Amino acid sequence: MIAGRALHFVFKIPDRGLTAKFYREILGMKVLRHEEFSDGCEAACNGPYANRWSKTMIGYGPEDTHFVIELTYNYGIKEYQTGNDFKAITIRSKDVIEKARANNWPIHEENGKFVVQAPGGYKYCIVNEQPSTNSDPVEKVTLFSSNLERTIAYWKDILGLQIFDRKDKSVLMGYSEDQAKLEFEDIGTEVNHAKSYGRIAFSVPFSEQPAIQKAIKESGNKILTDLITLDTPGKASVRVIILADPEDLDPREARHHEVRHHEVHILRLDMVQAPVLDMKVHQVVTQRDQDITDSEAHQVDT
Repeated sequence: MIAGRALHFVFKIPDRGLTAKFYREILGMKVLRHEEFSDGCEAACNGPYANRWSKTMIGYGPEDTHFVIELTYNYGIKEYQTGNDFKAITIRSKDVIEKARANNWPIHEENGKFVVQAPGGYKYCIVNEQPSTNSDPVEKVTLFSSNLERTIAYWKDILGLQIFDRKDKSVLMGYSEDQAKLEFEDIGTEVNHAKSYGRIAFSVPFSEQPAIQKAIKESGNKILTDLITLDTPGKASVRVIILADPEDLDPREARHHEVRHHEVHILRLDMVQAPVLDMKVHQVVTQRDQDITDSEAHQVDT
């Protein structure tokens, strides 16, 4: 059994200033750290772009105890075509609806839940209830699947996620009951990832990564980036492997030699021999980045 933990979901954002307003003033999250990069990421963290980019981690608490959001901003890219692979992130909070109304942020209802939409078209389903004490308000990430059985076989049988709930058209999975879950819903058609596709990150023990890479190769599934060590200023180096689940490959294209693969539902496995973040460093970074104002973000964008 893999001792994994859900870490974060990655979004590409077209408007950093407006996005900062949404996550801070509507969702009530806090900036945990912000990093600037002059070149593209070796593991395609910012997508298939070699330009200057930034990464902002934002959430309801420290990265080593909460599921957070990673916002990647590519300088000069003002729009990403959205597909149908991402459905929503579900948050339990009594404050979001009130904040949205106070800021005249659009709210609508879908299947009995309130929905607010982040810049770029990313949806958040809001359960208008107070989360239990010390629990993470982020409950689950919901993605679409064109073949639920194949999806379950990959995530459960190969990557070791547990099934917490199974219905005819959906499945809820995760590594533990007390952390954010990953949900898949049968979309009933082909999944299109377009340009805005994201990735979900999990941490696993350092020693288990090679076995996971071996299992993926033996199963015939796709590895986008083999095990690689990434350096980040001010943080310990991290070893990652970037995978693509079966939704990445259109079976109708598999017969051709020149196949353009979609990076979809990517699993990123980070080293966790020690806590994900050193708390002393984390607190310093948090305070520094809390001082970044929306107006400053707009100035950088322009």
